[in-house]
Amino acid sequence: MIRQYLFLSFLVLITFCACKEEQKKDEYTKLRGDVFGTTYTIVYKDTENYQDEINTVFEDFNNSLSTYIPNSIVSKVNENDTSVVVDSYFVEAFEKAKRIFKETDGFFDPTIGKLINAYGFGSGKEKKDLTQEEVDSLKQLMGFEKIVLVENKVIKPNEIEFNVNAFAKGLGVDVVGRLLESKNIQDYLVEIGGEIRARGKSPRNSLWKVAIDDPNTDGSRSQSRTIEINNQSMATSGNYRKFKLNSNGEKVVHTVNPKTGLAQENNLLSASVLIEGDCADVDAYATAFMAMGLEKTKTFLENHPELKVVLLYANKEGEILEFAN
Repeated sequence: MIRQYLFLSFLVLITFCACKEEQKKDEYTKLRGDVFGTTYTIVYKDTENYQDEINTVFEDFNNSLSTYIPNSIVSKVNENDTSVVVDSYFVEAFEKAKRIFKETDGFFDPTIGKLINAYGFGSGKEKKDLTQEEVDSLKQLMGFEKIVLVENKVIKPNEIEFNVNAFAKGLGVDVVGRLLESKNIQDYLVEIGGEIRARGKSPRNSLWKVAIDDPNTDGSRSQSRTIEINNQSMATSGNYRKFKLNSNGEKVVHTVNPKTGLAQENNLLSASVLIEGDCADVDAYATAFMAMGLEKTKTFLENHPELKVVLLYANKEGEILEFAN
């Protein structure tokens, strides 16, 4: 199962109001289950049950991109099997990652997996209390700019691994959404672990509404912000819930800054990103923003007006504030 980055984005509560007209509600199918180490909810306007086809999509997706399956395409690539011809899932993940890597000046880097493992948030062996020397050494095993895709074959240095767990949920959401669209379904919502792709109208014949989790650090959950999704995709990433303490009592967060190699908390607590496009894109941007921090993210957004955000951050006094564009 894909796990490494699959909890980067915190669960978004899908809020449905009771439909006054039961016949409207009956036109929709709702599916729930587990995938990629988390849960999913799929709601669409059609009485046909497409669960079996969706399960097949999930299986094919895992067999392509899961680093937890030894014989998956990505696992073979990372084992430096030069005979591997990658599939369409891999190609899409690679091309999206390459574009967003360049756009964010490397703040989104799918070759950072070995550092994530070392900090204890991945599938590999954790190293307690990483020294600066160990961090610097692991940084030498990164570098997405060193990987190329030629005729559906990956060419890379042996020591570098490709890992799309940072936006795998978002990409999985897109794949299911496209399956529904291929059935001529125009009203649907697909959610995997909090990442969302919504099109058309909800069962109450209005735009889909979702609520963003408040950045509670005590383990409790509450929501005080609701967003309407108008033919958009949305992803949320944050550092307030998933973290560890080192032997000095210092917080080690799961978002690693690819520039420094450090897993240090900054004042940006969570980033929710929306776009009239693919969920994989906003999933990757949300991850990059958590590494960038508040001010760099604001500067980035000035050049990317297509991205709509809700950023929750803490000021010097510890108050939680909101920035939205």
